Amino acid sequence: MAYSAFWRRLVAYIIDGIIIGLIDTIISFVLGFVAAITGSQALITIATLLSLIIGLAVFIAYFAYQESSEDQATIGKKAMGIKVVDMNGNRIPLKTAAIRSASKILSAAIIYIGFIMAAFTQQKQALHDIIAKTLVIDAK
Repeated sequence: MAYSAFWRRLVAYIIDGIIIGLIDTIISFVLGFVAAITGSQALITIATLLSLIIGLAVFIAYFAYQESSEDQATIGKKAMGIKVVDMNGNRIPLKTAAIRSASKILSAAIIYIGFIMAAFTQQKQALHDIIAKTLVIDAK
């Protein structure tokens, strides 16, 4: 297996981040608009919290669904010619993909060091890959 280079993973993540950002913006706008029409500060606060929770769910679902699919890759990963596999090179199940996606929050929370690890580990694994026991490899 040819492990994916850090920079290819980074560009794929940026592409996916733009897509998720657009989805989150639309959801936040709709929730914020509805809350603002009411003029209730309580509803605006609830809409803000709901927007954050939905955004987190969209993030996890976006990566988990696509990385456990037949393509084994998100839109960004497909564009960069890489995919996610288990330690034996097989397609990962949805549960593993969800664990990997949720673990990206930890990778980001520690000043993105969890992501940067992929540039320095032997199998080019980020922290969330190590947690989920996955690899990112060249698709071909």
